[in-house]
Amino acid sequence: MTADGALATGTTDTDLTGTDALKAVEAAARAARSTVAGLASLPDEALDDALRAMANQLGRGAASVLAANAADMTAARAAGIGPGLLDRLRLDDSRLEAIANQLFALAEVPFEPSTRTVRELPEGLRLDERRRPVGVIGANFEARPNVVVDIASQFVKSRNAGVLRTGSAAIRSAIALADEVIAPALSEAGLDPAMIQLVRVAGQDSARALVSQPGLIPLVILRGSGDSTRALATEAARHGVRTMAHADGGAVMYLDADADPAMAIHLVESSLDRLGVCNRLNLLLVHPSRWDELVPPLTELLARLGISASMPPHAHPLGHEWALDAGHEATVTLAPADGPRAAAVLANDETSGLAAAIVTEDDAAAAEFLAAYAGTGAFWNASTRLLDGFKLFSVPETGINIDAVPGPRGPVTFRDLYLRQFVVVPD
Repeated sequence: MTADGALATGTTDTDLTGTDALKAVEAAARAARSTVAGLASLPDEALDDALRAMANQLGRGAASVLAANAADMTAARAAGIGPGLLDRLRLDDSRLEAIANQLFALAEVPFEPSTRTVRELPEGLRLDERRRPVGVIGANFEARPNVVVDIASQFVKSRNAGVLRTGSAAIRSAIALADEVIAPALSEAGLDPAMIQLVRVAGQDSARALVSQPGLIPLVILRGSGDSTRALATEAARHGVRTMAHADGGAVMYLDADADPAMAIHLVESSLDRLGVCNRLNLLLVHPSRWDELVPPLTELLARLGISASMPPHAHPLGHEWALDAGHEATVTLAPADGPRAAAVLANDETSGLAAAIVTEDDAAAAEFLAAYAGTGAFWNASTRLLDGFKLFSVPETGINIDAVPGPRGPVTFRDLYLRQFVVVPD
């Protein structure tokens, strides 16, 4: 095993034990931590240059990245992974181009001021609030290769070092992105490539190790399926590691009594362009007065898209997240909801609280729904797919935080990856 936690030549992940995983994570964390002191003094331009270099490197290293991804896809199909998760895993030229375009766009986003004055204090003093990087942040995420670059770019932009760990199905793609894109780009821009580390030990032992290092990795971003992510959050709490967890998804759309049929069809279709993502349409609610009119064309649309409709009475909870149900990802639950408030309450009580939309031409109905829904993203005559860092803010996200506690909520971007420091100075 190398000093940065990579596997030594000739070693495979099947040779490794839980002890090896812990050592790999510790080595990666120490390597990342060694770069932290130098990040604070870097000019903003150097960070943005690194992002542009990553975008350019995606083109130069495309052949290697796509070859690694093809191997991941072959192994995933052999393992029986379903179409929704395969869609998350897949890379192609157009997806690499989209990742590069997001990097170029992020490089143009202005930095947040590092210091702001809060107020004047007695005796000629002033209270300032400073934004300070966390230092080393961990990230555990699902087998989506694009997330490797998304999160790495957010860490670079926020002056944080990072330790990344992805699902085993994407390990070849992740290694190619780390070695062929991220590390060369950081070096080209004059940054220490050790600031972004990838844990190259497959399996859950490495995930548990990532959340057990409070002295080295005080904060870990958790993304993935609900059960595994909640289990990691519990393990992190046991070790005193703070987390920002994105465990559950599944978006809701309510078609009100005054919904425009054409708009309803359009928004349902646009909310199902990808089935393996958290903000896709999962639960479709229809006002009883429009059920007989709207449900037939909706089920015809779903059939044309290759999606099954789970109709009442349901043998599952209404909020069951189909994106995480291997083999059944291409499913949407349909149910009646007796008005805007009833729909919002159902979304609050039966789903994760990620996102919900109302389709209506009635301003009062929309206002009632938006006032009652307590989730992270609320939408009126808009697709729930908009709950995304880049679509909302033109900035990639590290994940979507749906915690009902103070702190960053919704798409978490580089602007959220800092600590507040209060500084009193002479005015």
